[in-house]
Amino acid sequence: MVTPDLGVDWDACINLMLRAMQLLQQGALQLLSLLGLAADVDGQPAWPFALRLSGEVMLIDRNVARALLAALGYTGAALLLAAWALAWRRARAPLFIAAIALALLTPWPQRELLTAQAAPTTFHTSPTGFSAAAIVRGEEVYRQQCIACHGADGRGNTPLALSLPVAPPNLSSGLLWRRFDGDVYWSLRHGKGAMPGFGSKLSVADSWALIDYMKANAAGVGIADTGAWPRPVALPDLALACRHSAAASTGQWRGQRIRLVVGQGGRAATEDPRLQSVRLGKPGGDAVGDIDCASADADSLRAIAIITATPADKLAGVELLADRDGWLRARSNGGAWSQGDMLCRSPIAPAQAAPSAAGAGIDQLIAAMDADPVRFIKGGFVH
Repeated sequence: MVTPDLGVDWDACINLMLRAMQLLQQGALQLLSLLGLAADVDGQPAWPFALRLSGEVMLIDRNVARALLAALGYTGAALLLAAWALAWRRARAPLFIAAIALALLTPWPQRELLTAQAAPTTFHTSPTGFSAAAIVRGEEVYRQQCIACHGADGRGNTPLALSLPVAPPNLSSGLLWRRFDGDVYWSLRHGKGAMPGFGSKLSVADSWALIDYMKANAAGVGIADTGAWPRPVALPDLALACRHSAAASTGQWRGQRIRLVVGQGGRAATEDPRLQSVRLGKPGGDAVGDIDCASADADSLRAIAIITATPADKLAGVELLADRDGWLRARSNGGAWSQGDMLCRSPIAPAQAAPSAAGAGIDQLIAAMDADPVRFIKGGFVH
């Protein structure tokens, strides 16, 4: 039987429920850690139970999302009846009985929303964040340990991979965005399927750097294949040298829009009060120009080259825009900005992603970014 859609925006509902599940479990984990009931793994509290909530299944079967919404409705009705019973003495007993019966009969989709906990580091995240230095270090580790099997593009089409009884996962697909970072980290350290564990070969820092590189490389493969970032990628944290500002890295500008200008570019790039601007140049070169802050180390240039799938010597003139949440949204090759430069937009409602603006070019792009923020939930929808 096909369940009627009823005009519900299921993408938004699933996003909201996934976020609630994630916050619920992370909050529970922090509480267990404070109570001493969750042991630390590599300096972060580890999920101590054999099972955990797995809302990702709602992406595959929306009937699970509908069932969960129905269960939440049952529970809400039971709570309302209980509150009514407390307020109305005359019918307290019948109302309490009805509330209890409704709560007991709530059809929770338990089996669909529980998954075996294979990795106790489900909610772990990189202690250093998504930085240019980590991406470049991760590239070195990948070439030493992973490229023979997974290939330079991460698709796993190498002779070694094809000789295995079980093919390795496609690292350039949505895998890294569907799985929690801790799950990937655990698989990397302890092995999974035909892949051996690298816990004895890689340090904790190198393991996280490798994960950062795989995300950056997948973004580069995606933009090379489709001309856009099929999944959100953050602007890496870049080390800064500023003449007047006290900022030491772009990570200090979270909550502000950022414009990255590579080299001297094809236009006169100056400061813009709507954005924090950074000039990215060659190591040892005068990369600042008319912009106060610069990032002129080799790691920054290489990290941007990986994410944009552009050789470093071809990047001159490229400009990138990141939104207030740190996600890369637009790229220009030095000409006038246009709506076609928006490379990360929502596929759900593209018509609303480009509102009209009084100005043109970058004005419209800024308006579009602000009106259509990235709705990123780990394990869920990514735009």
